[in-house]
Amino acid sequence: MKKILLIAALAICSFANAQKGSILVGGNIGYSSTNTDYQFSETKVSEFSFSPKVGYQFTDNWTVGGEFTVASSKNDQGATEYKTNAFKAGAFLRYAVPLNPTFAAYADLGLGFQNQTDKTYTGNNYAKAKADGMYIGVTPALFINMKKGFGLNFSIGGLGYETLSYDNNGRDVNSFYFNFGQTFNIGVSKNF
Repeated sequence: MKKILLIAALAICSFANAQKGSILVGGNIGYSSTNTDYQFSETKVSEFSFSPKVGYQFTDNWTVGGEFTVASSKNDQGATEYKTNAFKAGAFLRYAVPLNPTFAAYADLGLGFQNQTDKTYTGNNYAKAKADGMYIGVTPALFINMKKGFGLNFSIGGLGYETLSYDNNGRDVNSFYFNFGQTFNIGVSKNF
């Protein structure tokens, strides 16, 4: 609670600095870990992701730039272990609306290429599958300016579509997601 009050106090005392001609640098780091016991079996899932962005603010409201994501997950289900490594690289277009000197609402439209490698270990057996595809998504968020253009970004999901086509005549995966309220991301950004 004290941290929330401190963040709120800092936010109230600051002023927005994002303006035409500035460079935006930001991103998110995420980690999650889950342990589940169900009917004599235990499942452990851990995930890590790193998603930086760099953009150019060409008007007071519009920013265009590049983004990429590196992610890794591990799912241990007793005798079987699944590992996934994913990479995304693309571009984004952001429209931001200042609500006051401290807060701004924005939406990012991102699209690009993605690559994923899945590995399955069962005893002495090992299987590997690679896939390539595309992604497109819209993510609304809130920016809280902490001081001189440095701030925190908060989002609670988005809307998107992804494709993955596995090598060697493997399966094709097309997924549509609408996960508002199902995820929570915190990031930092700085306008120069």
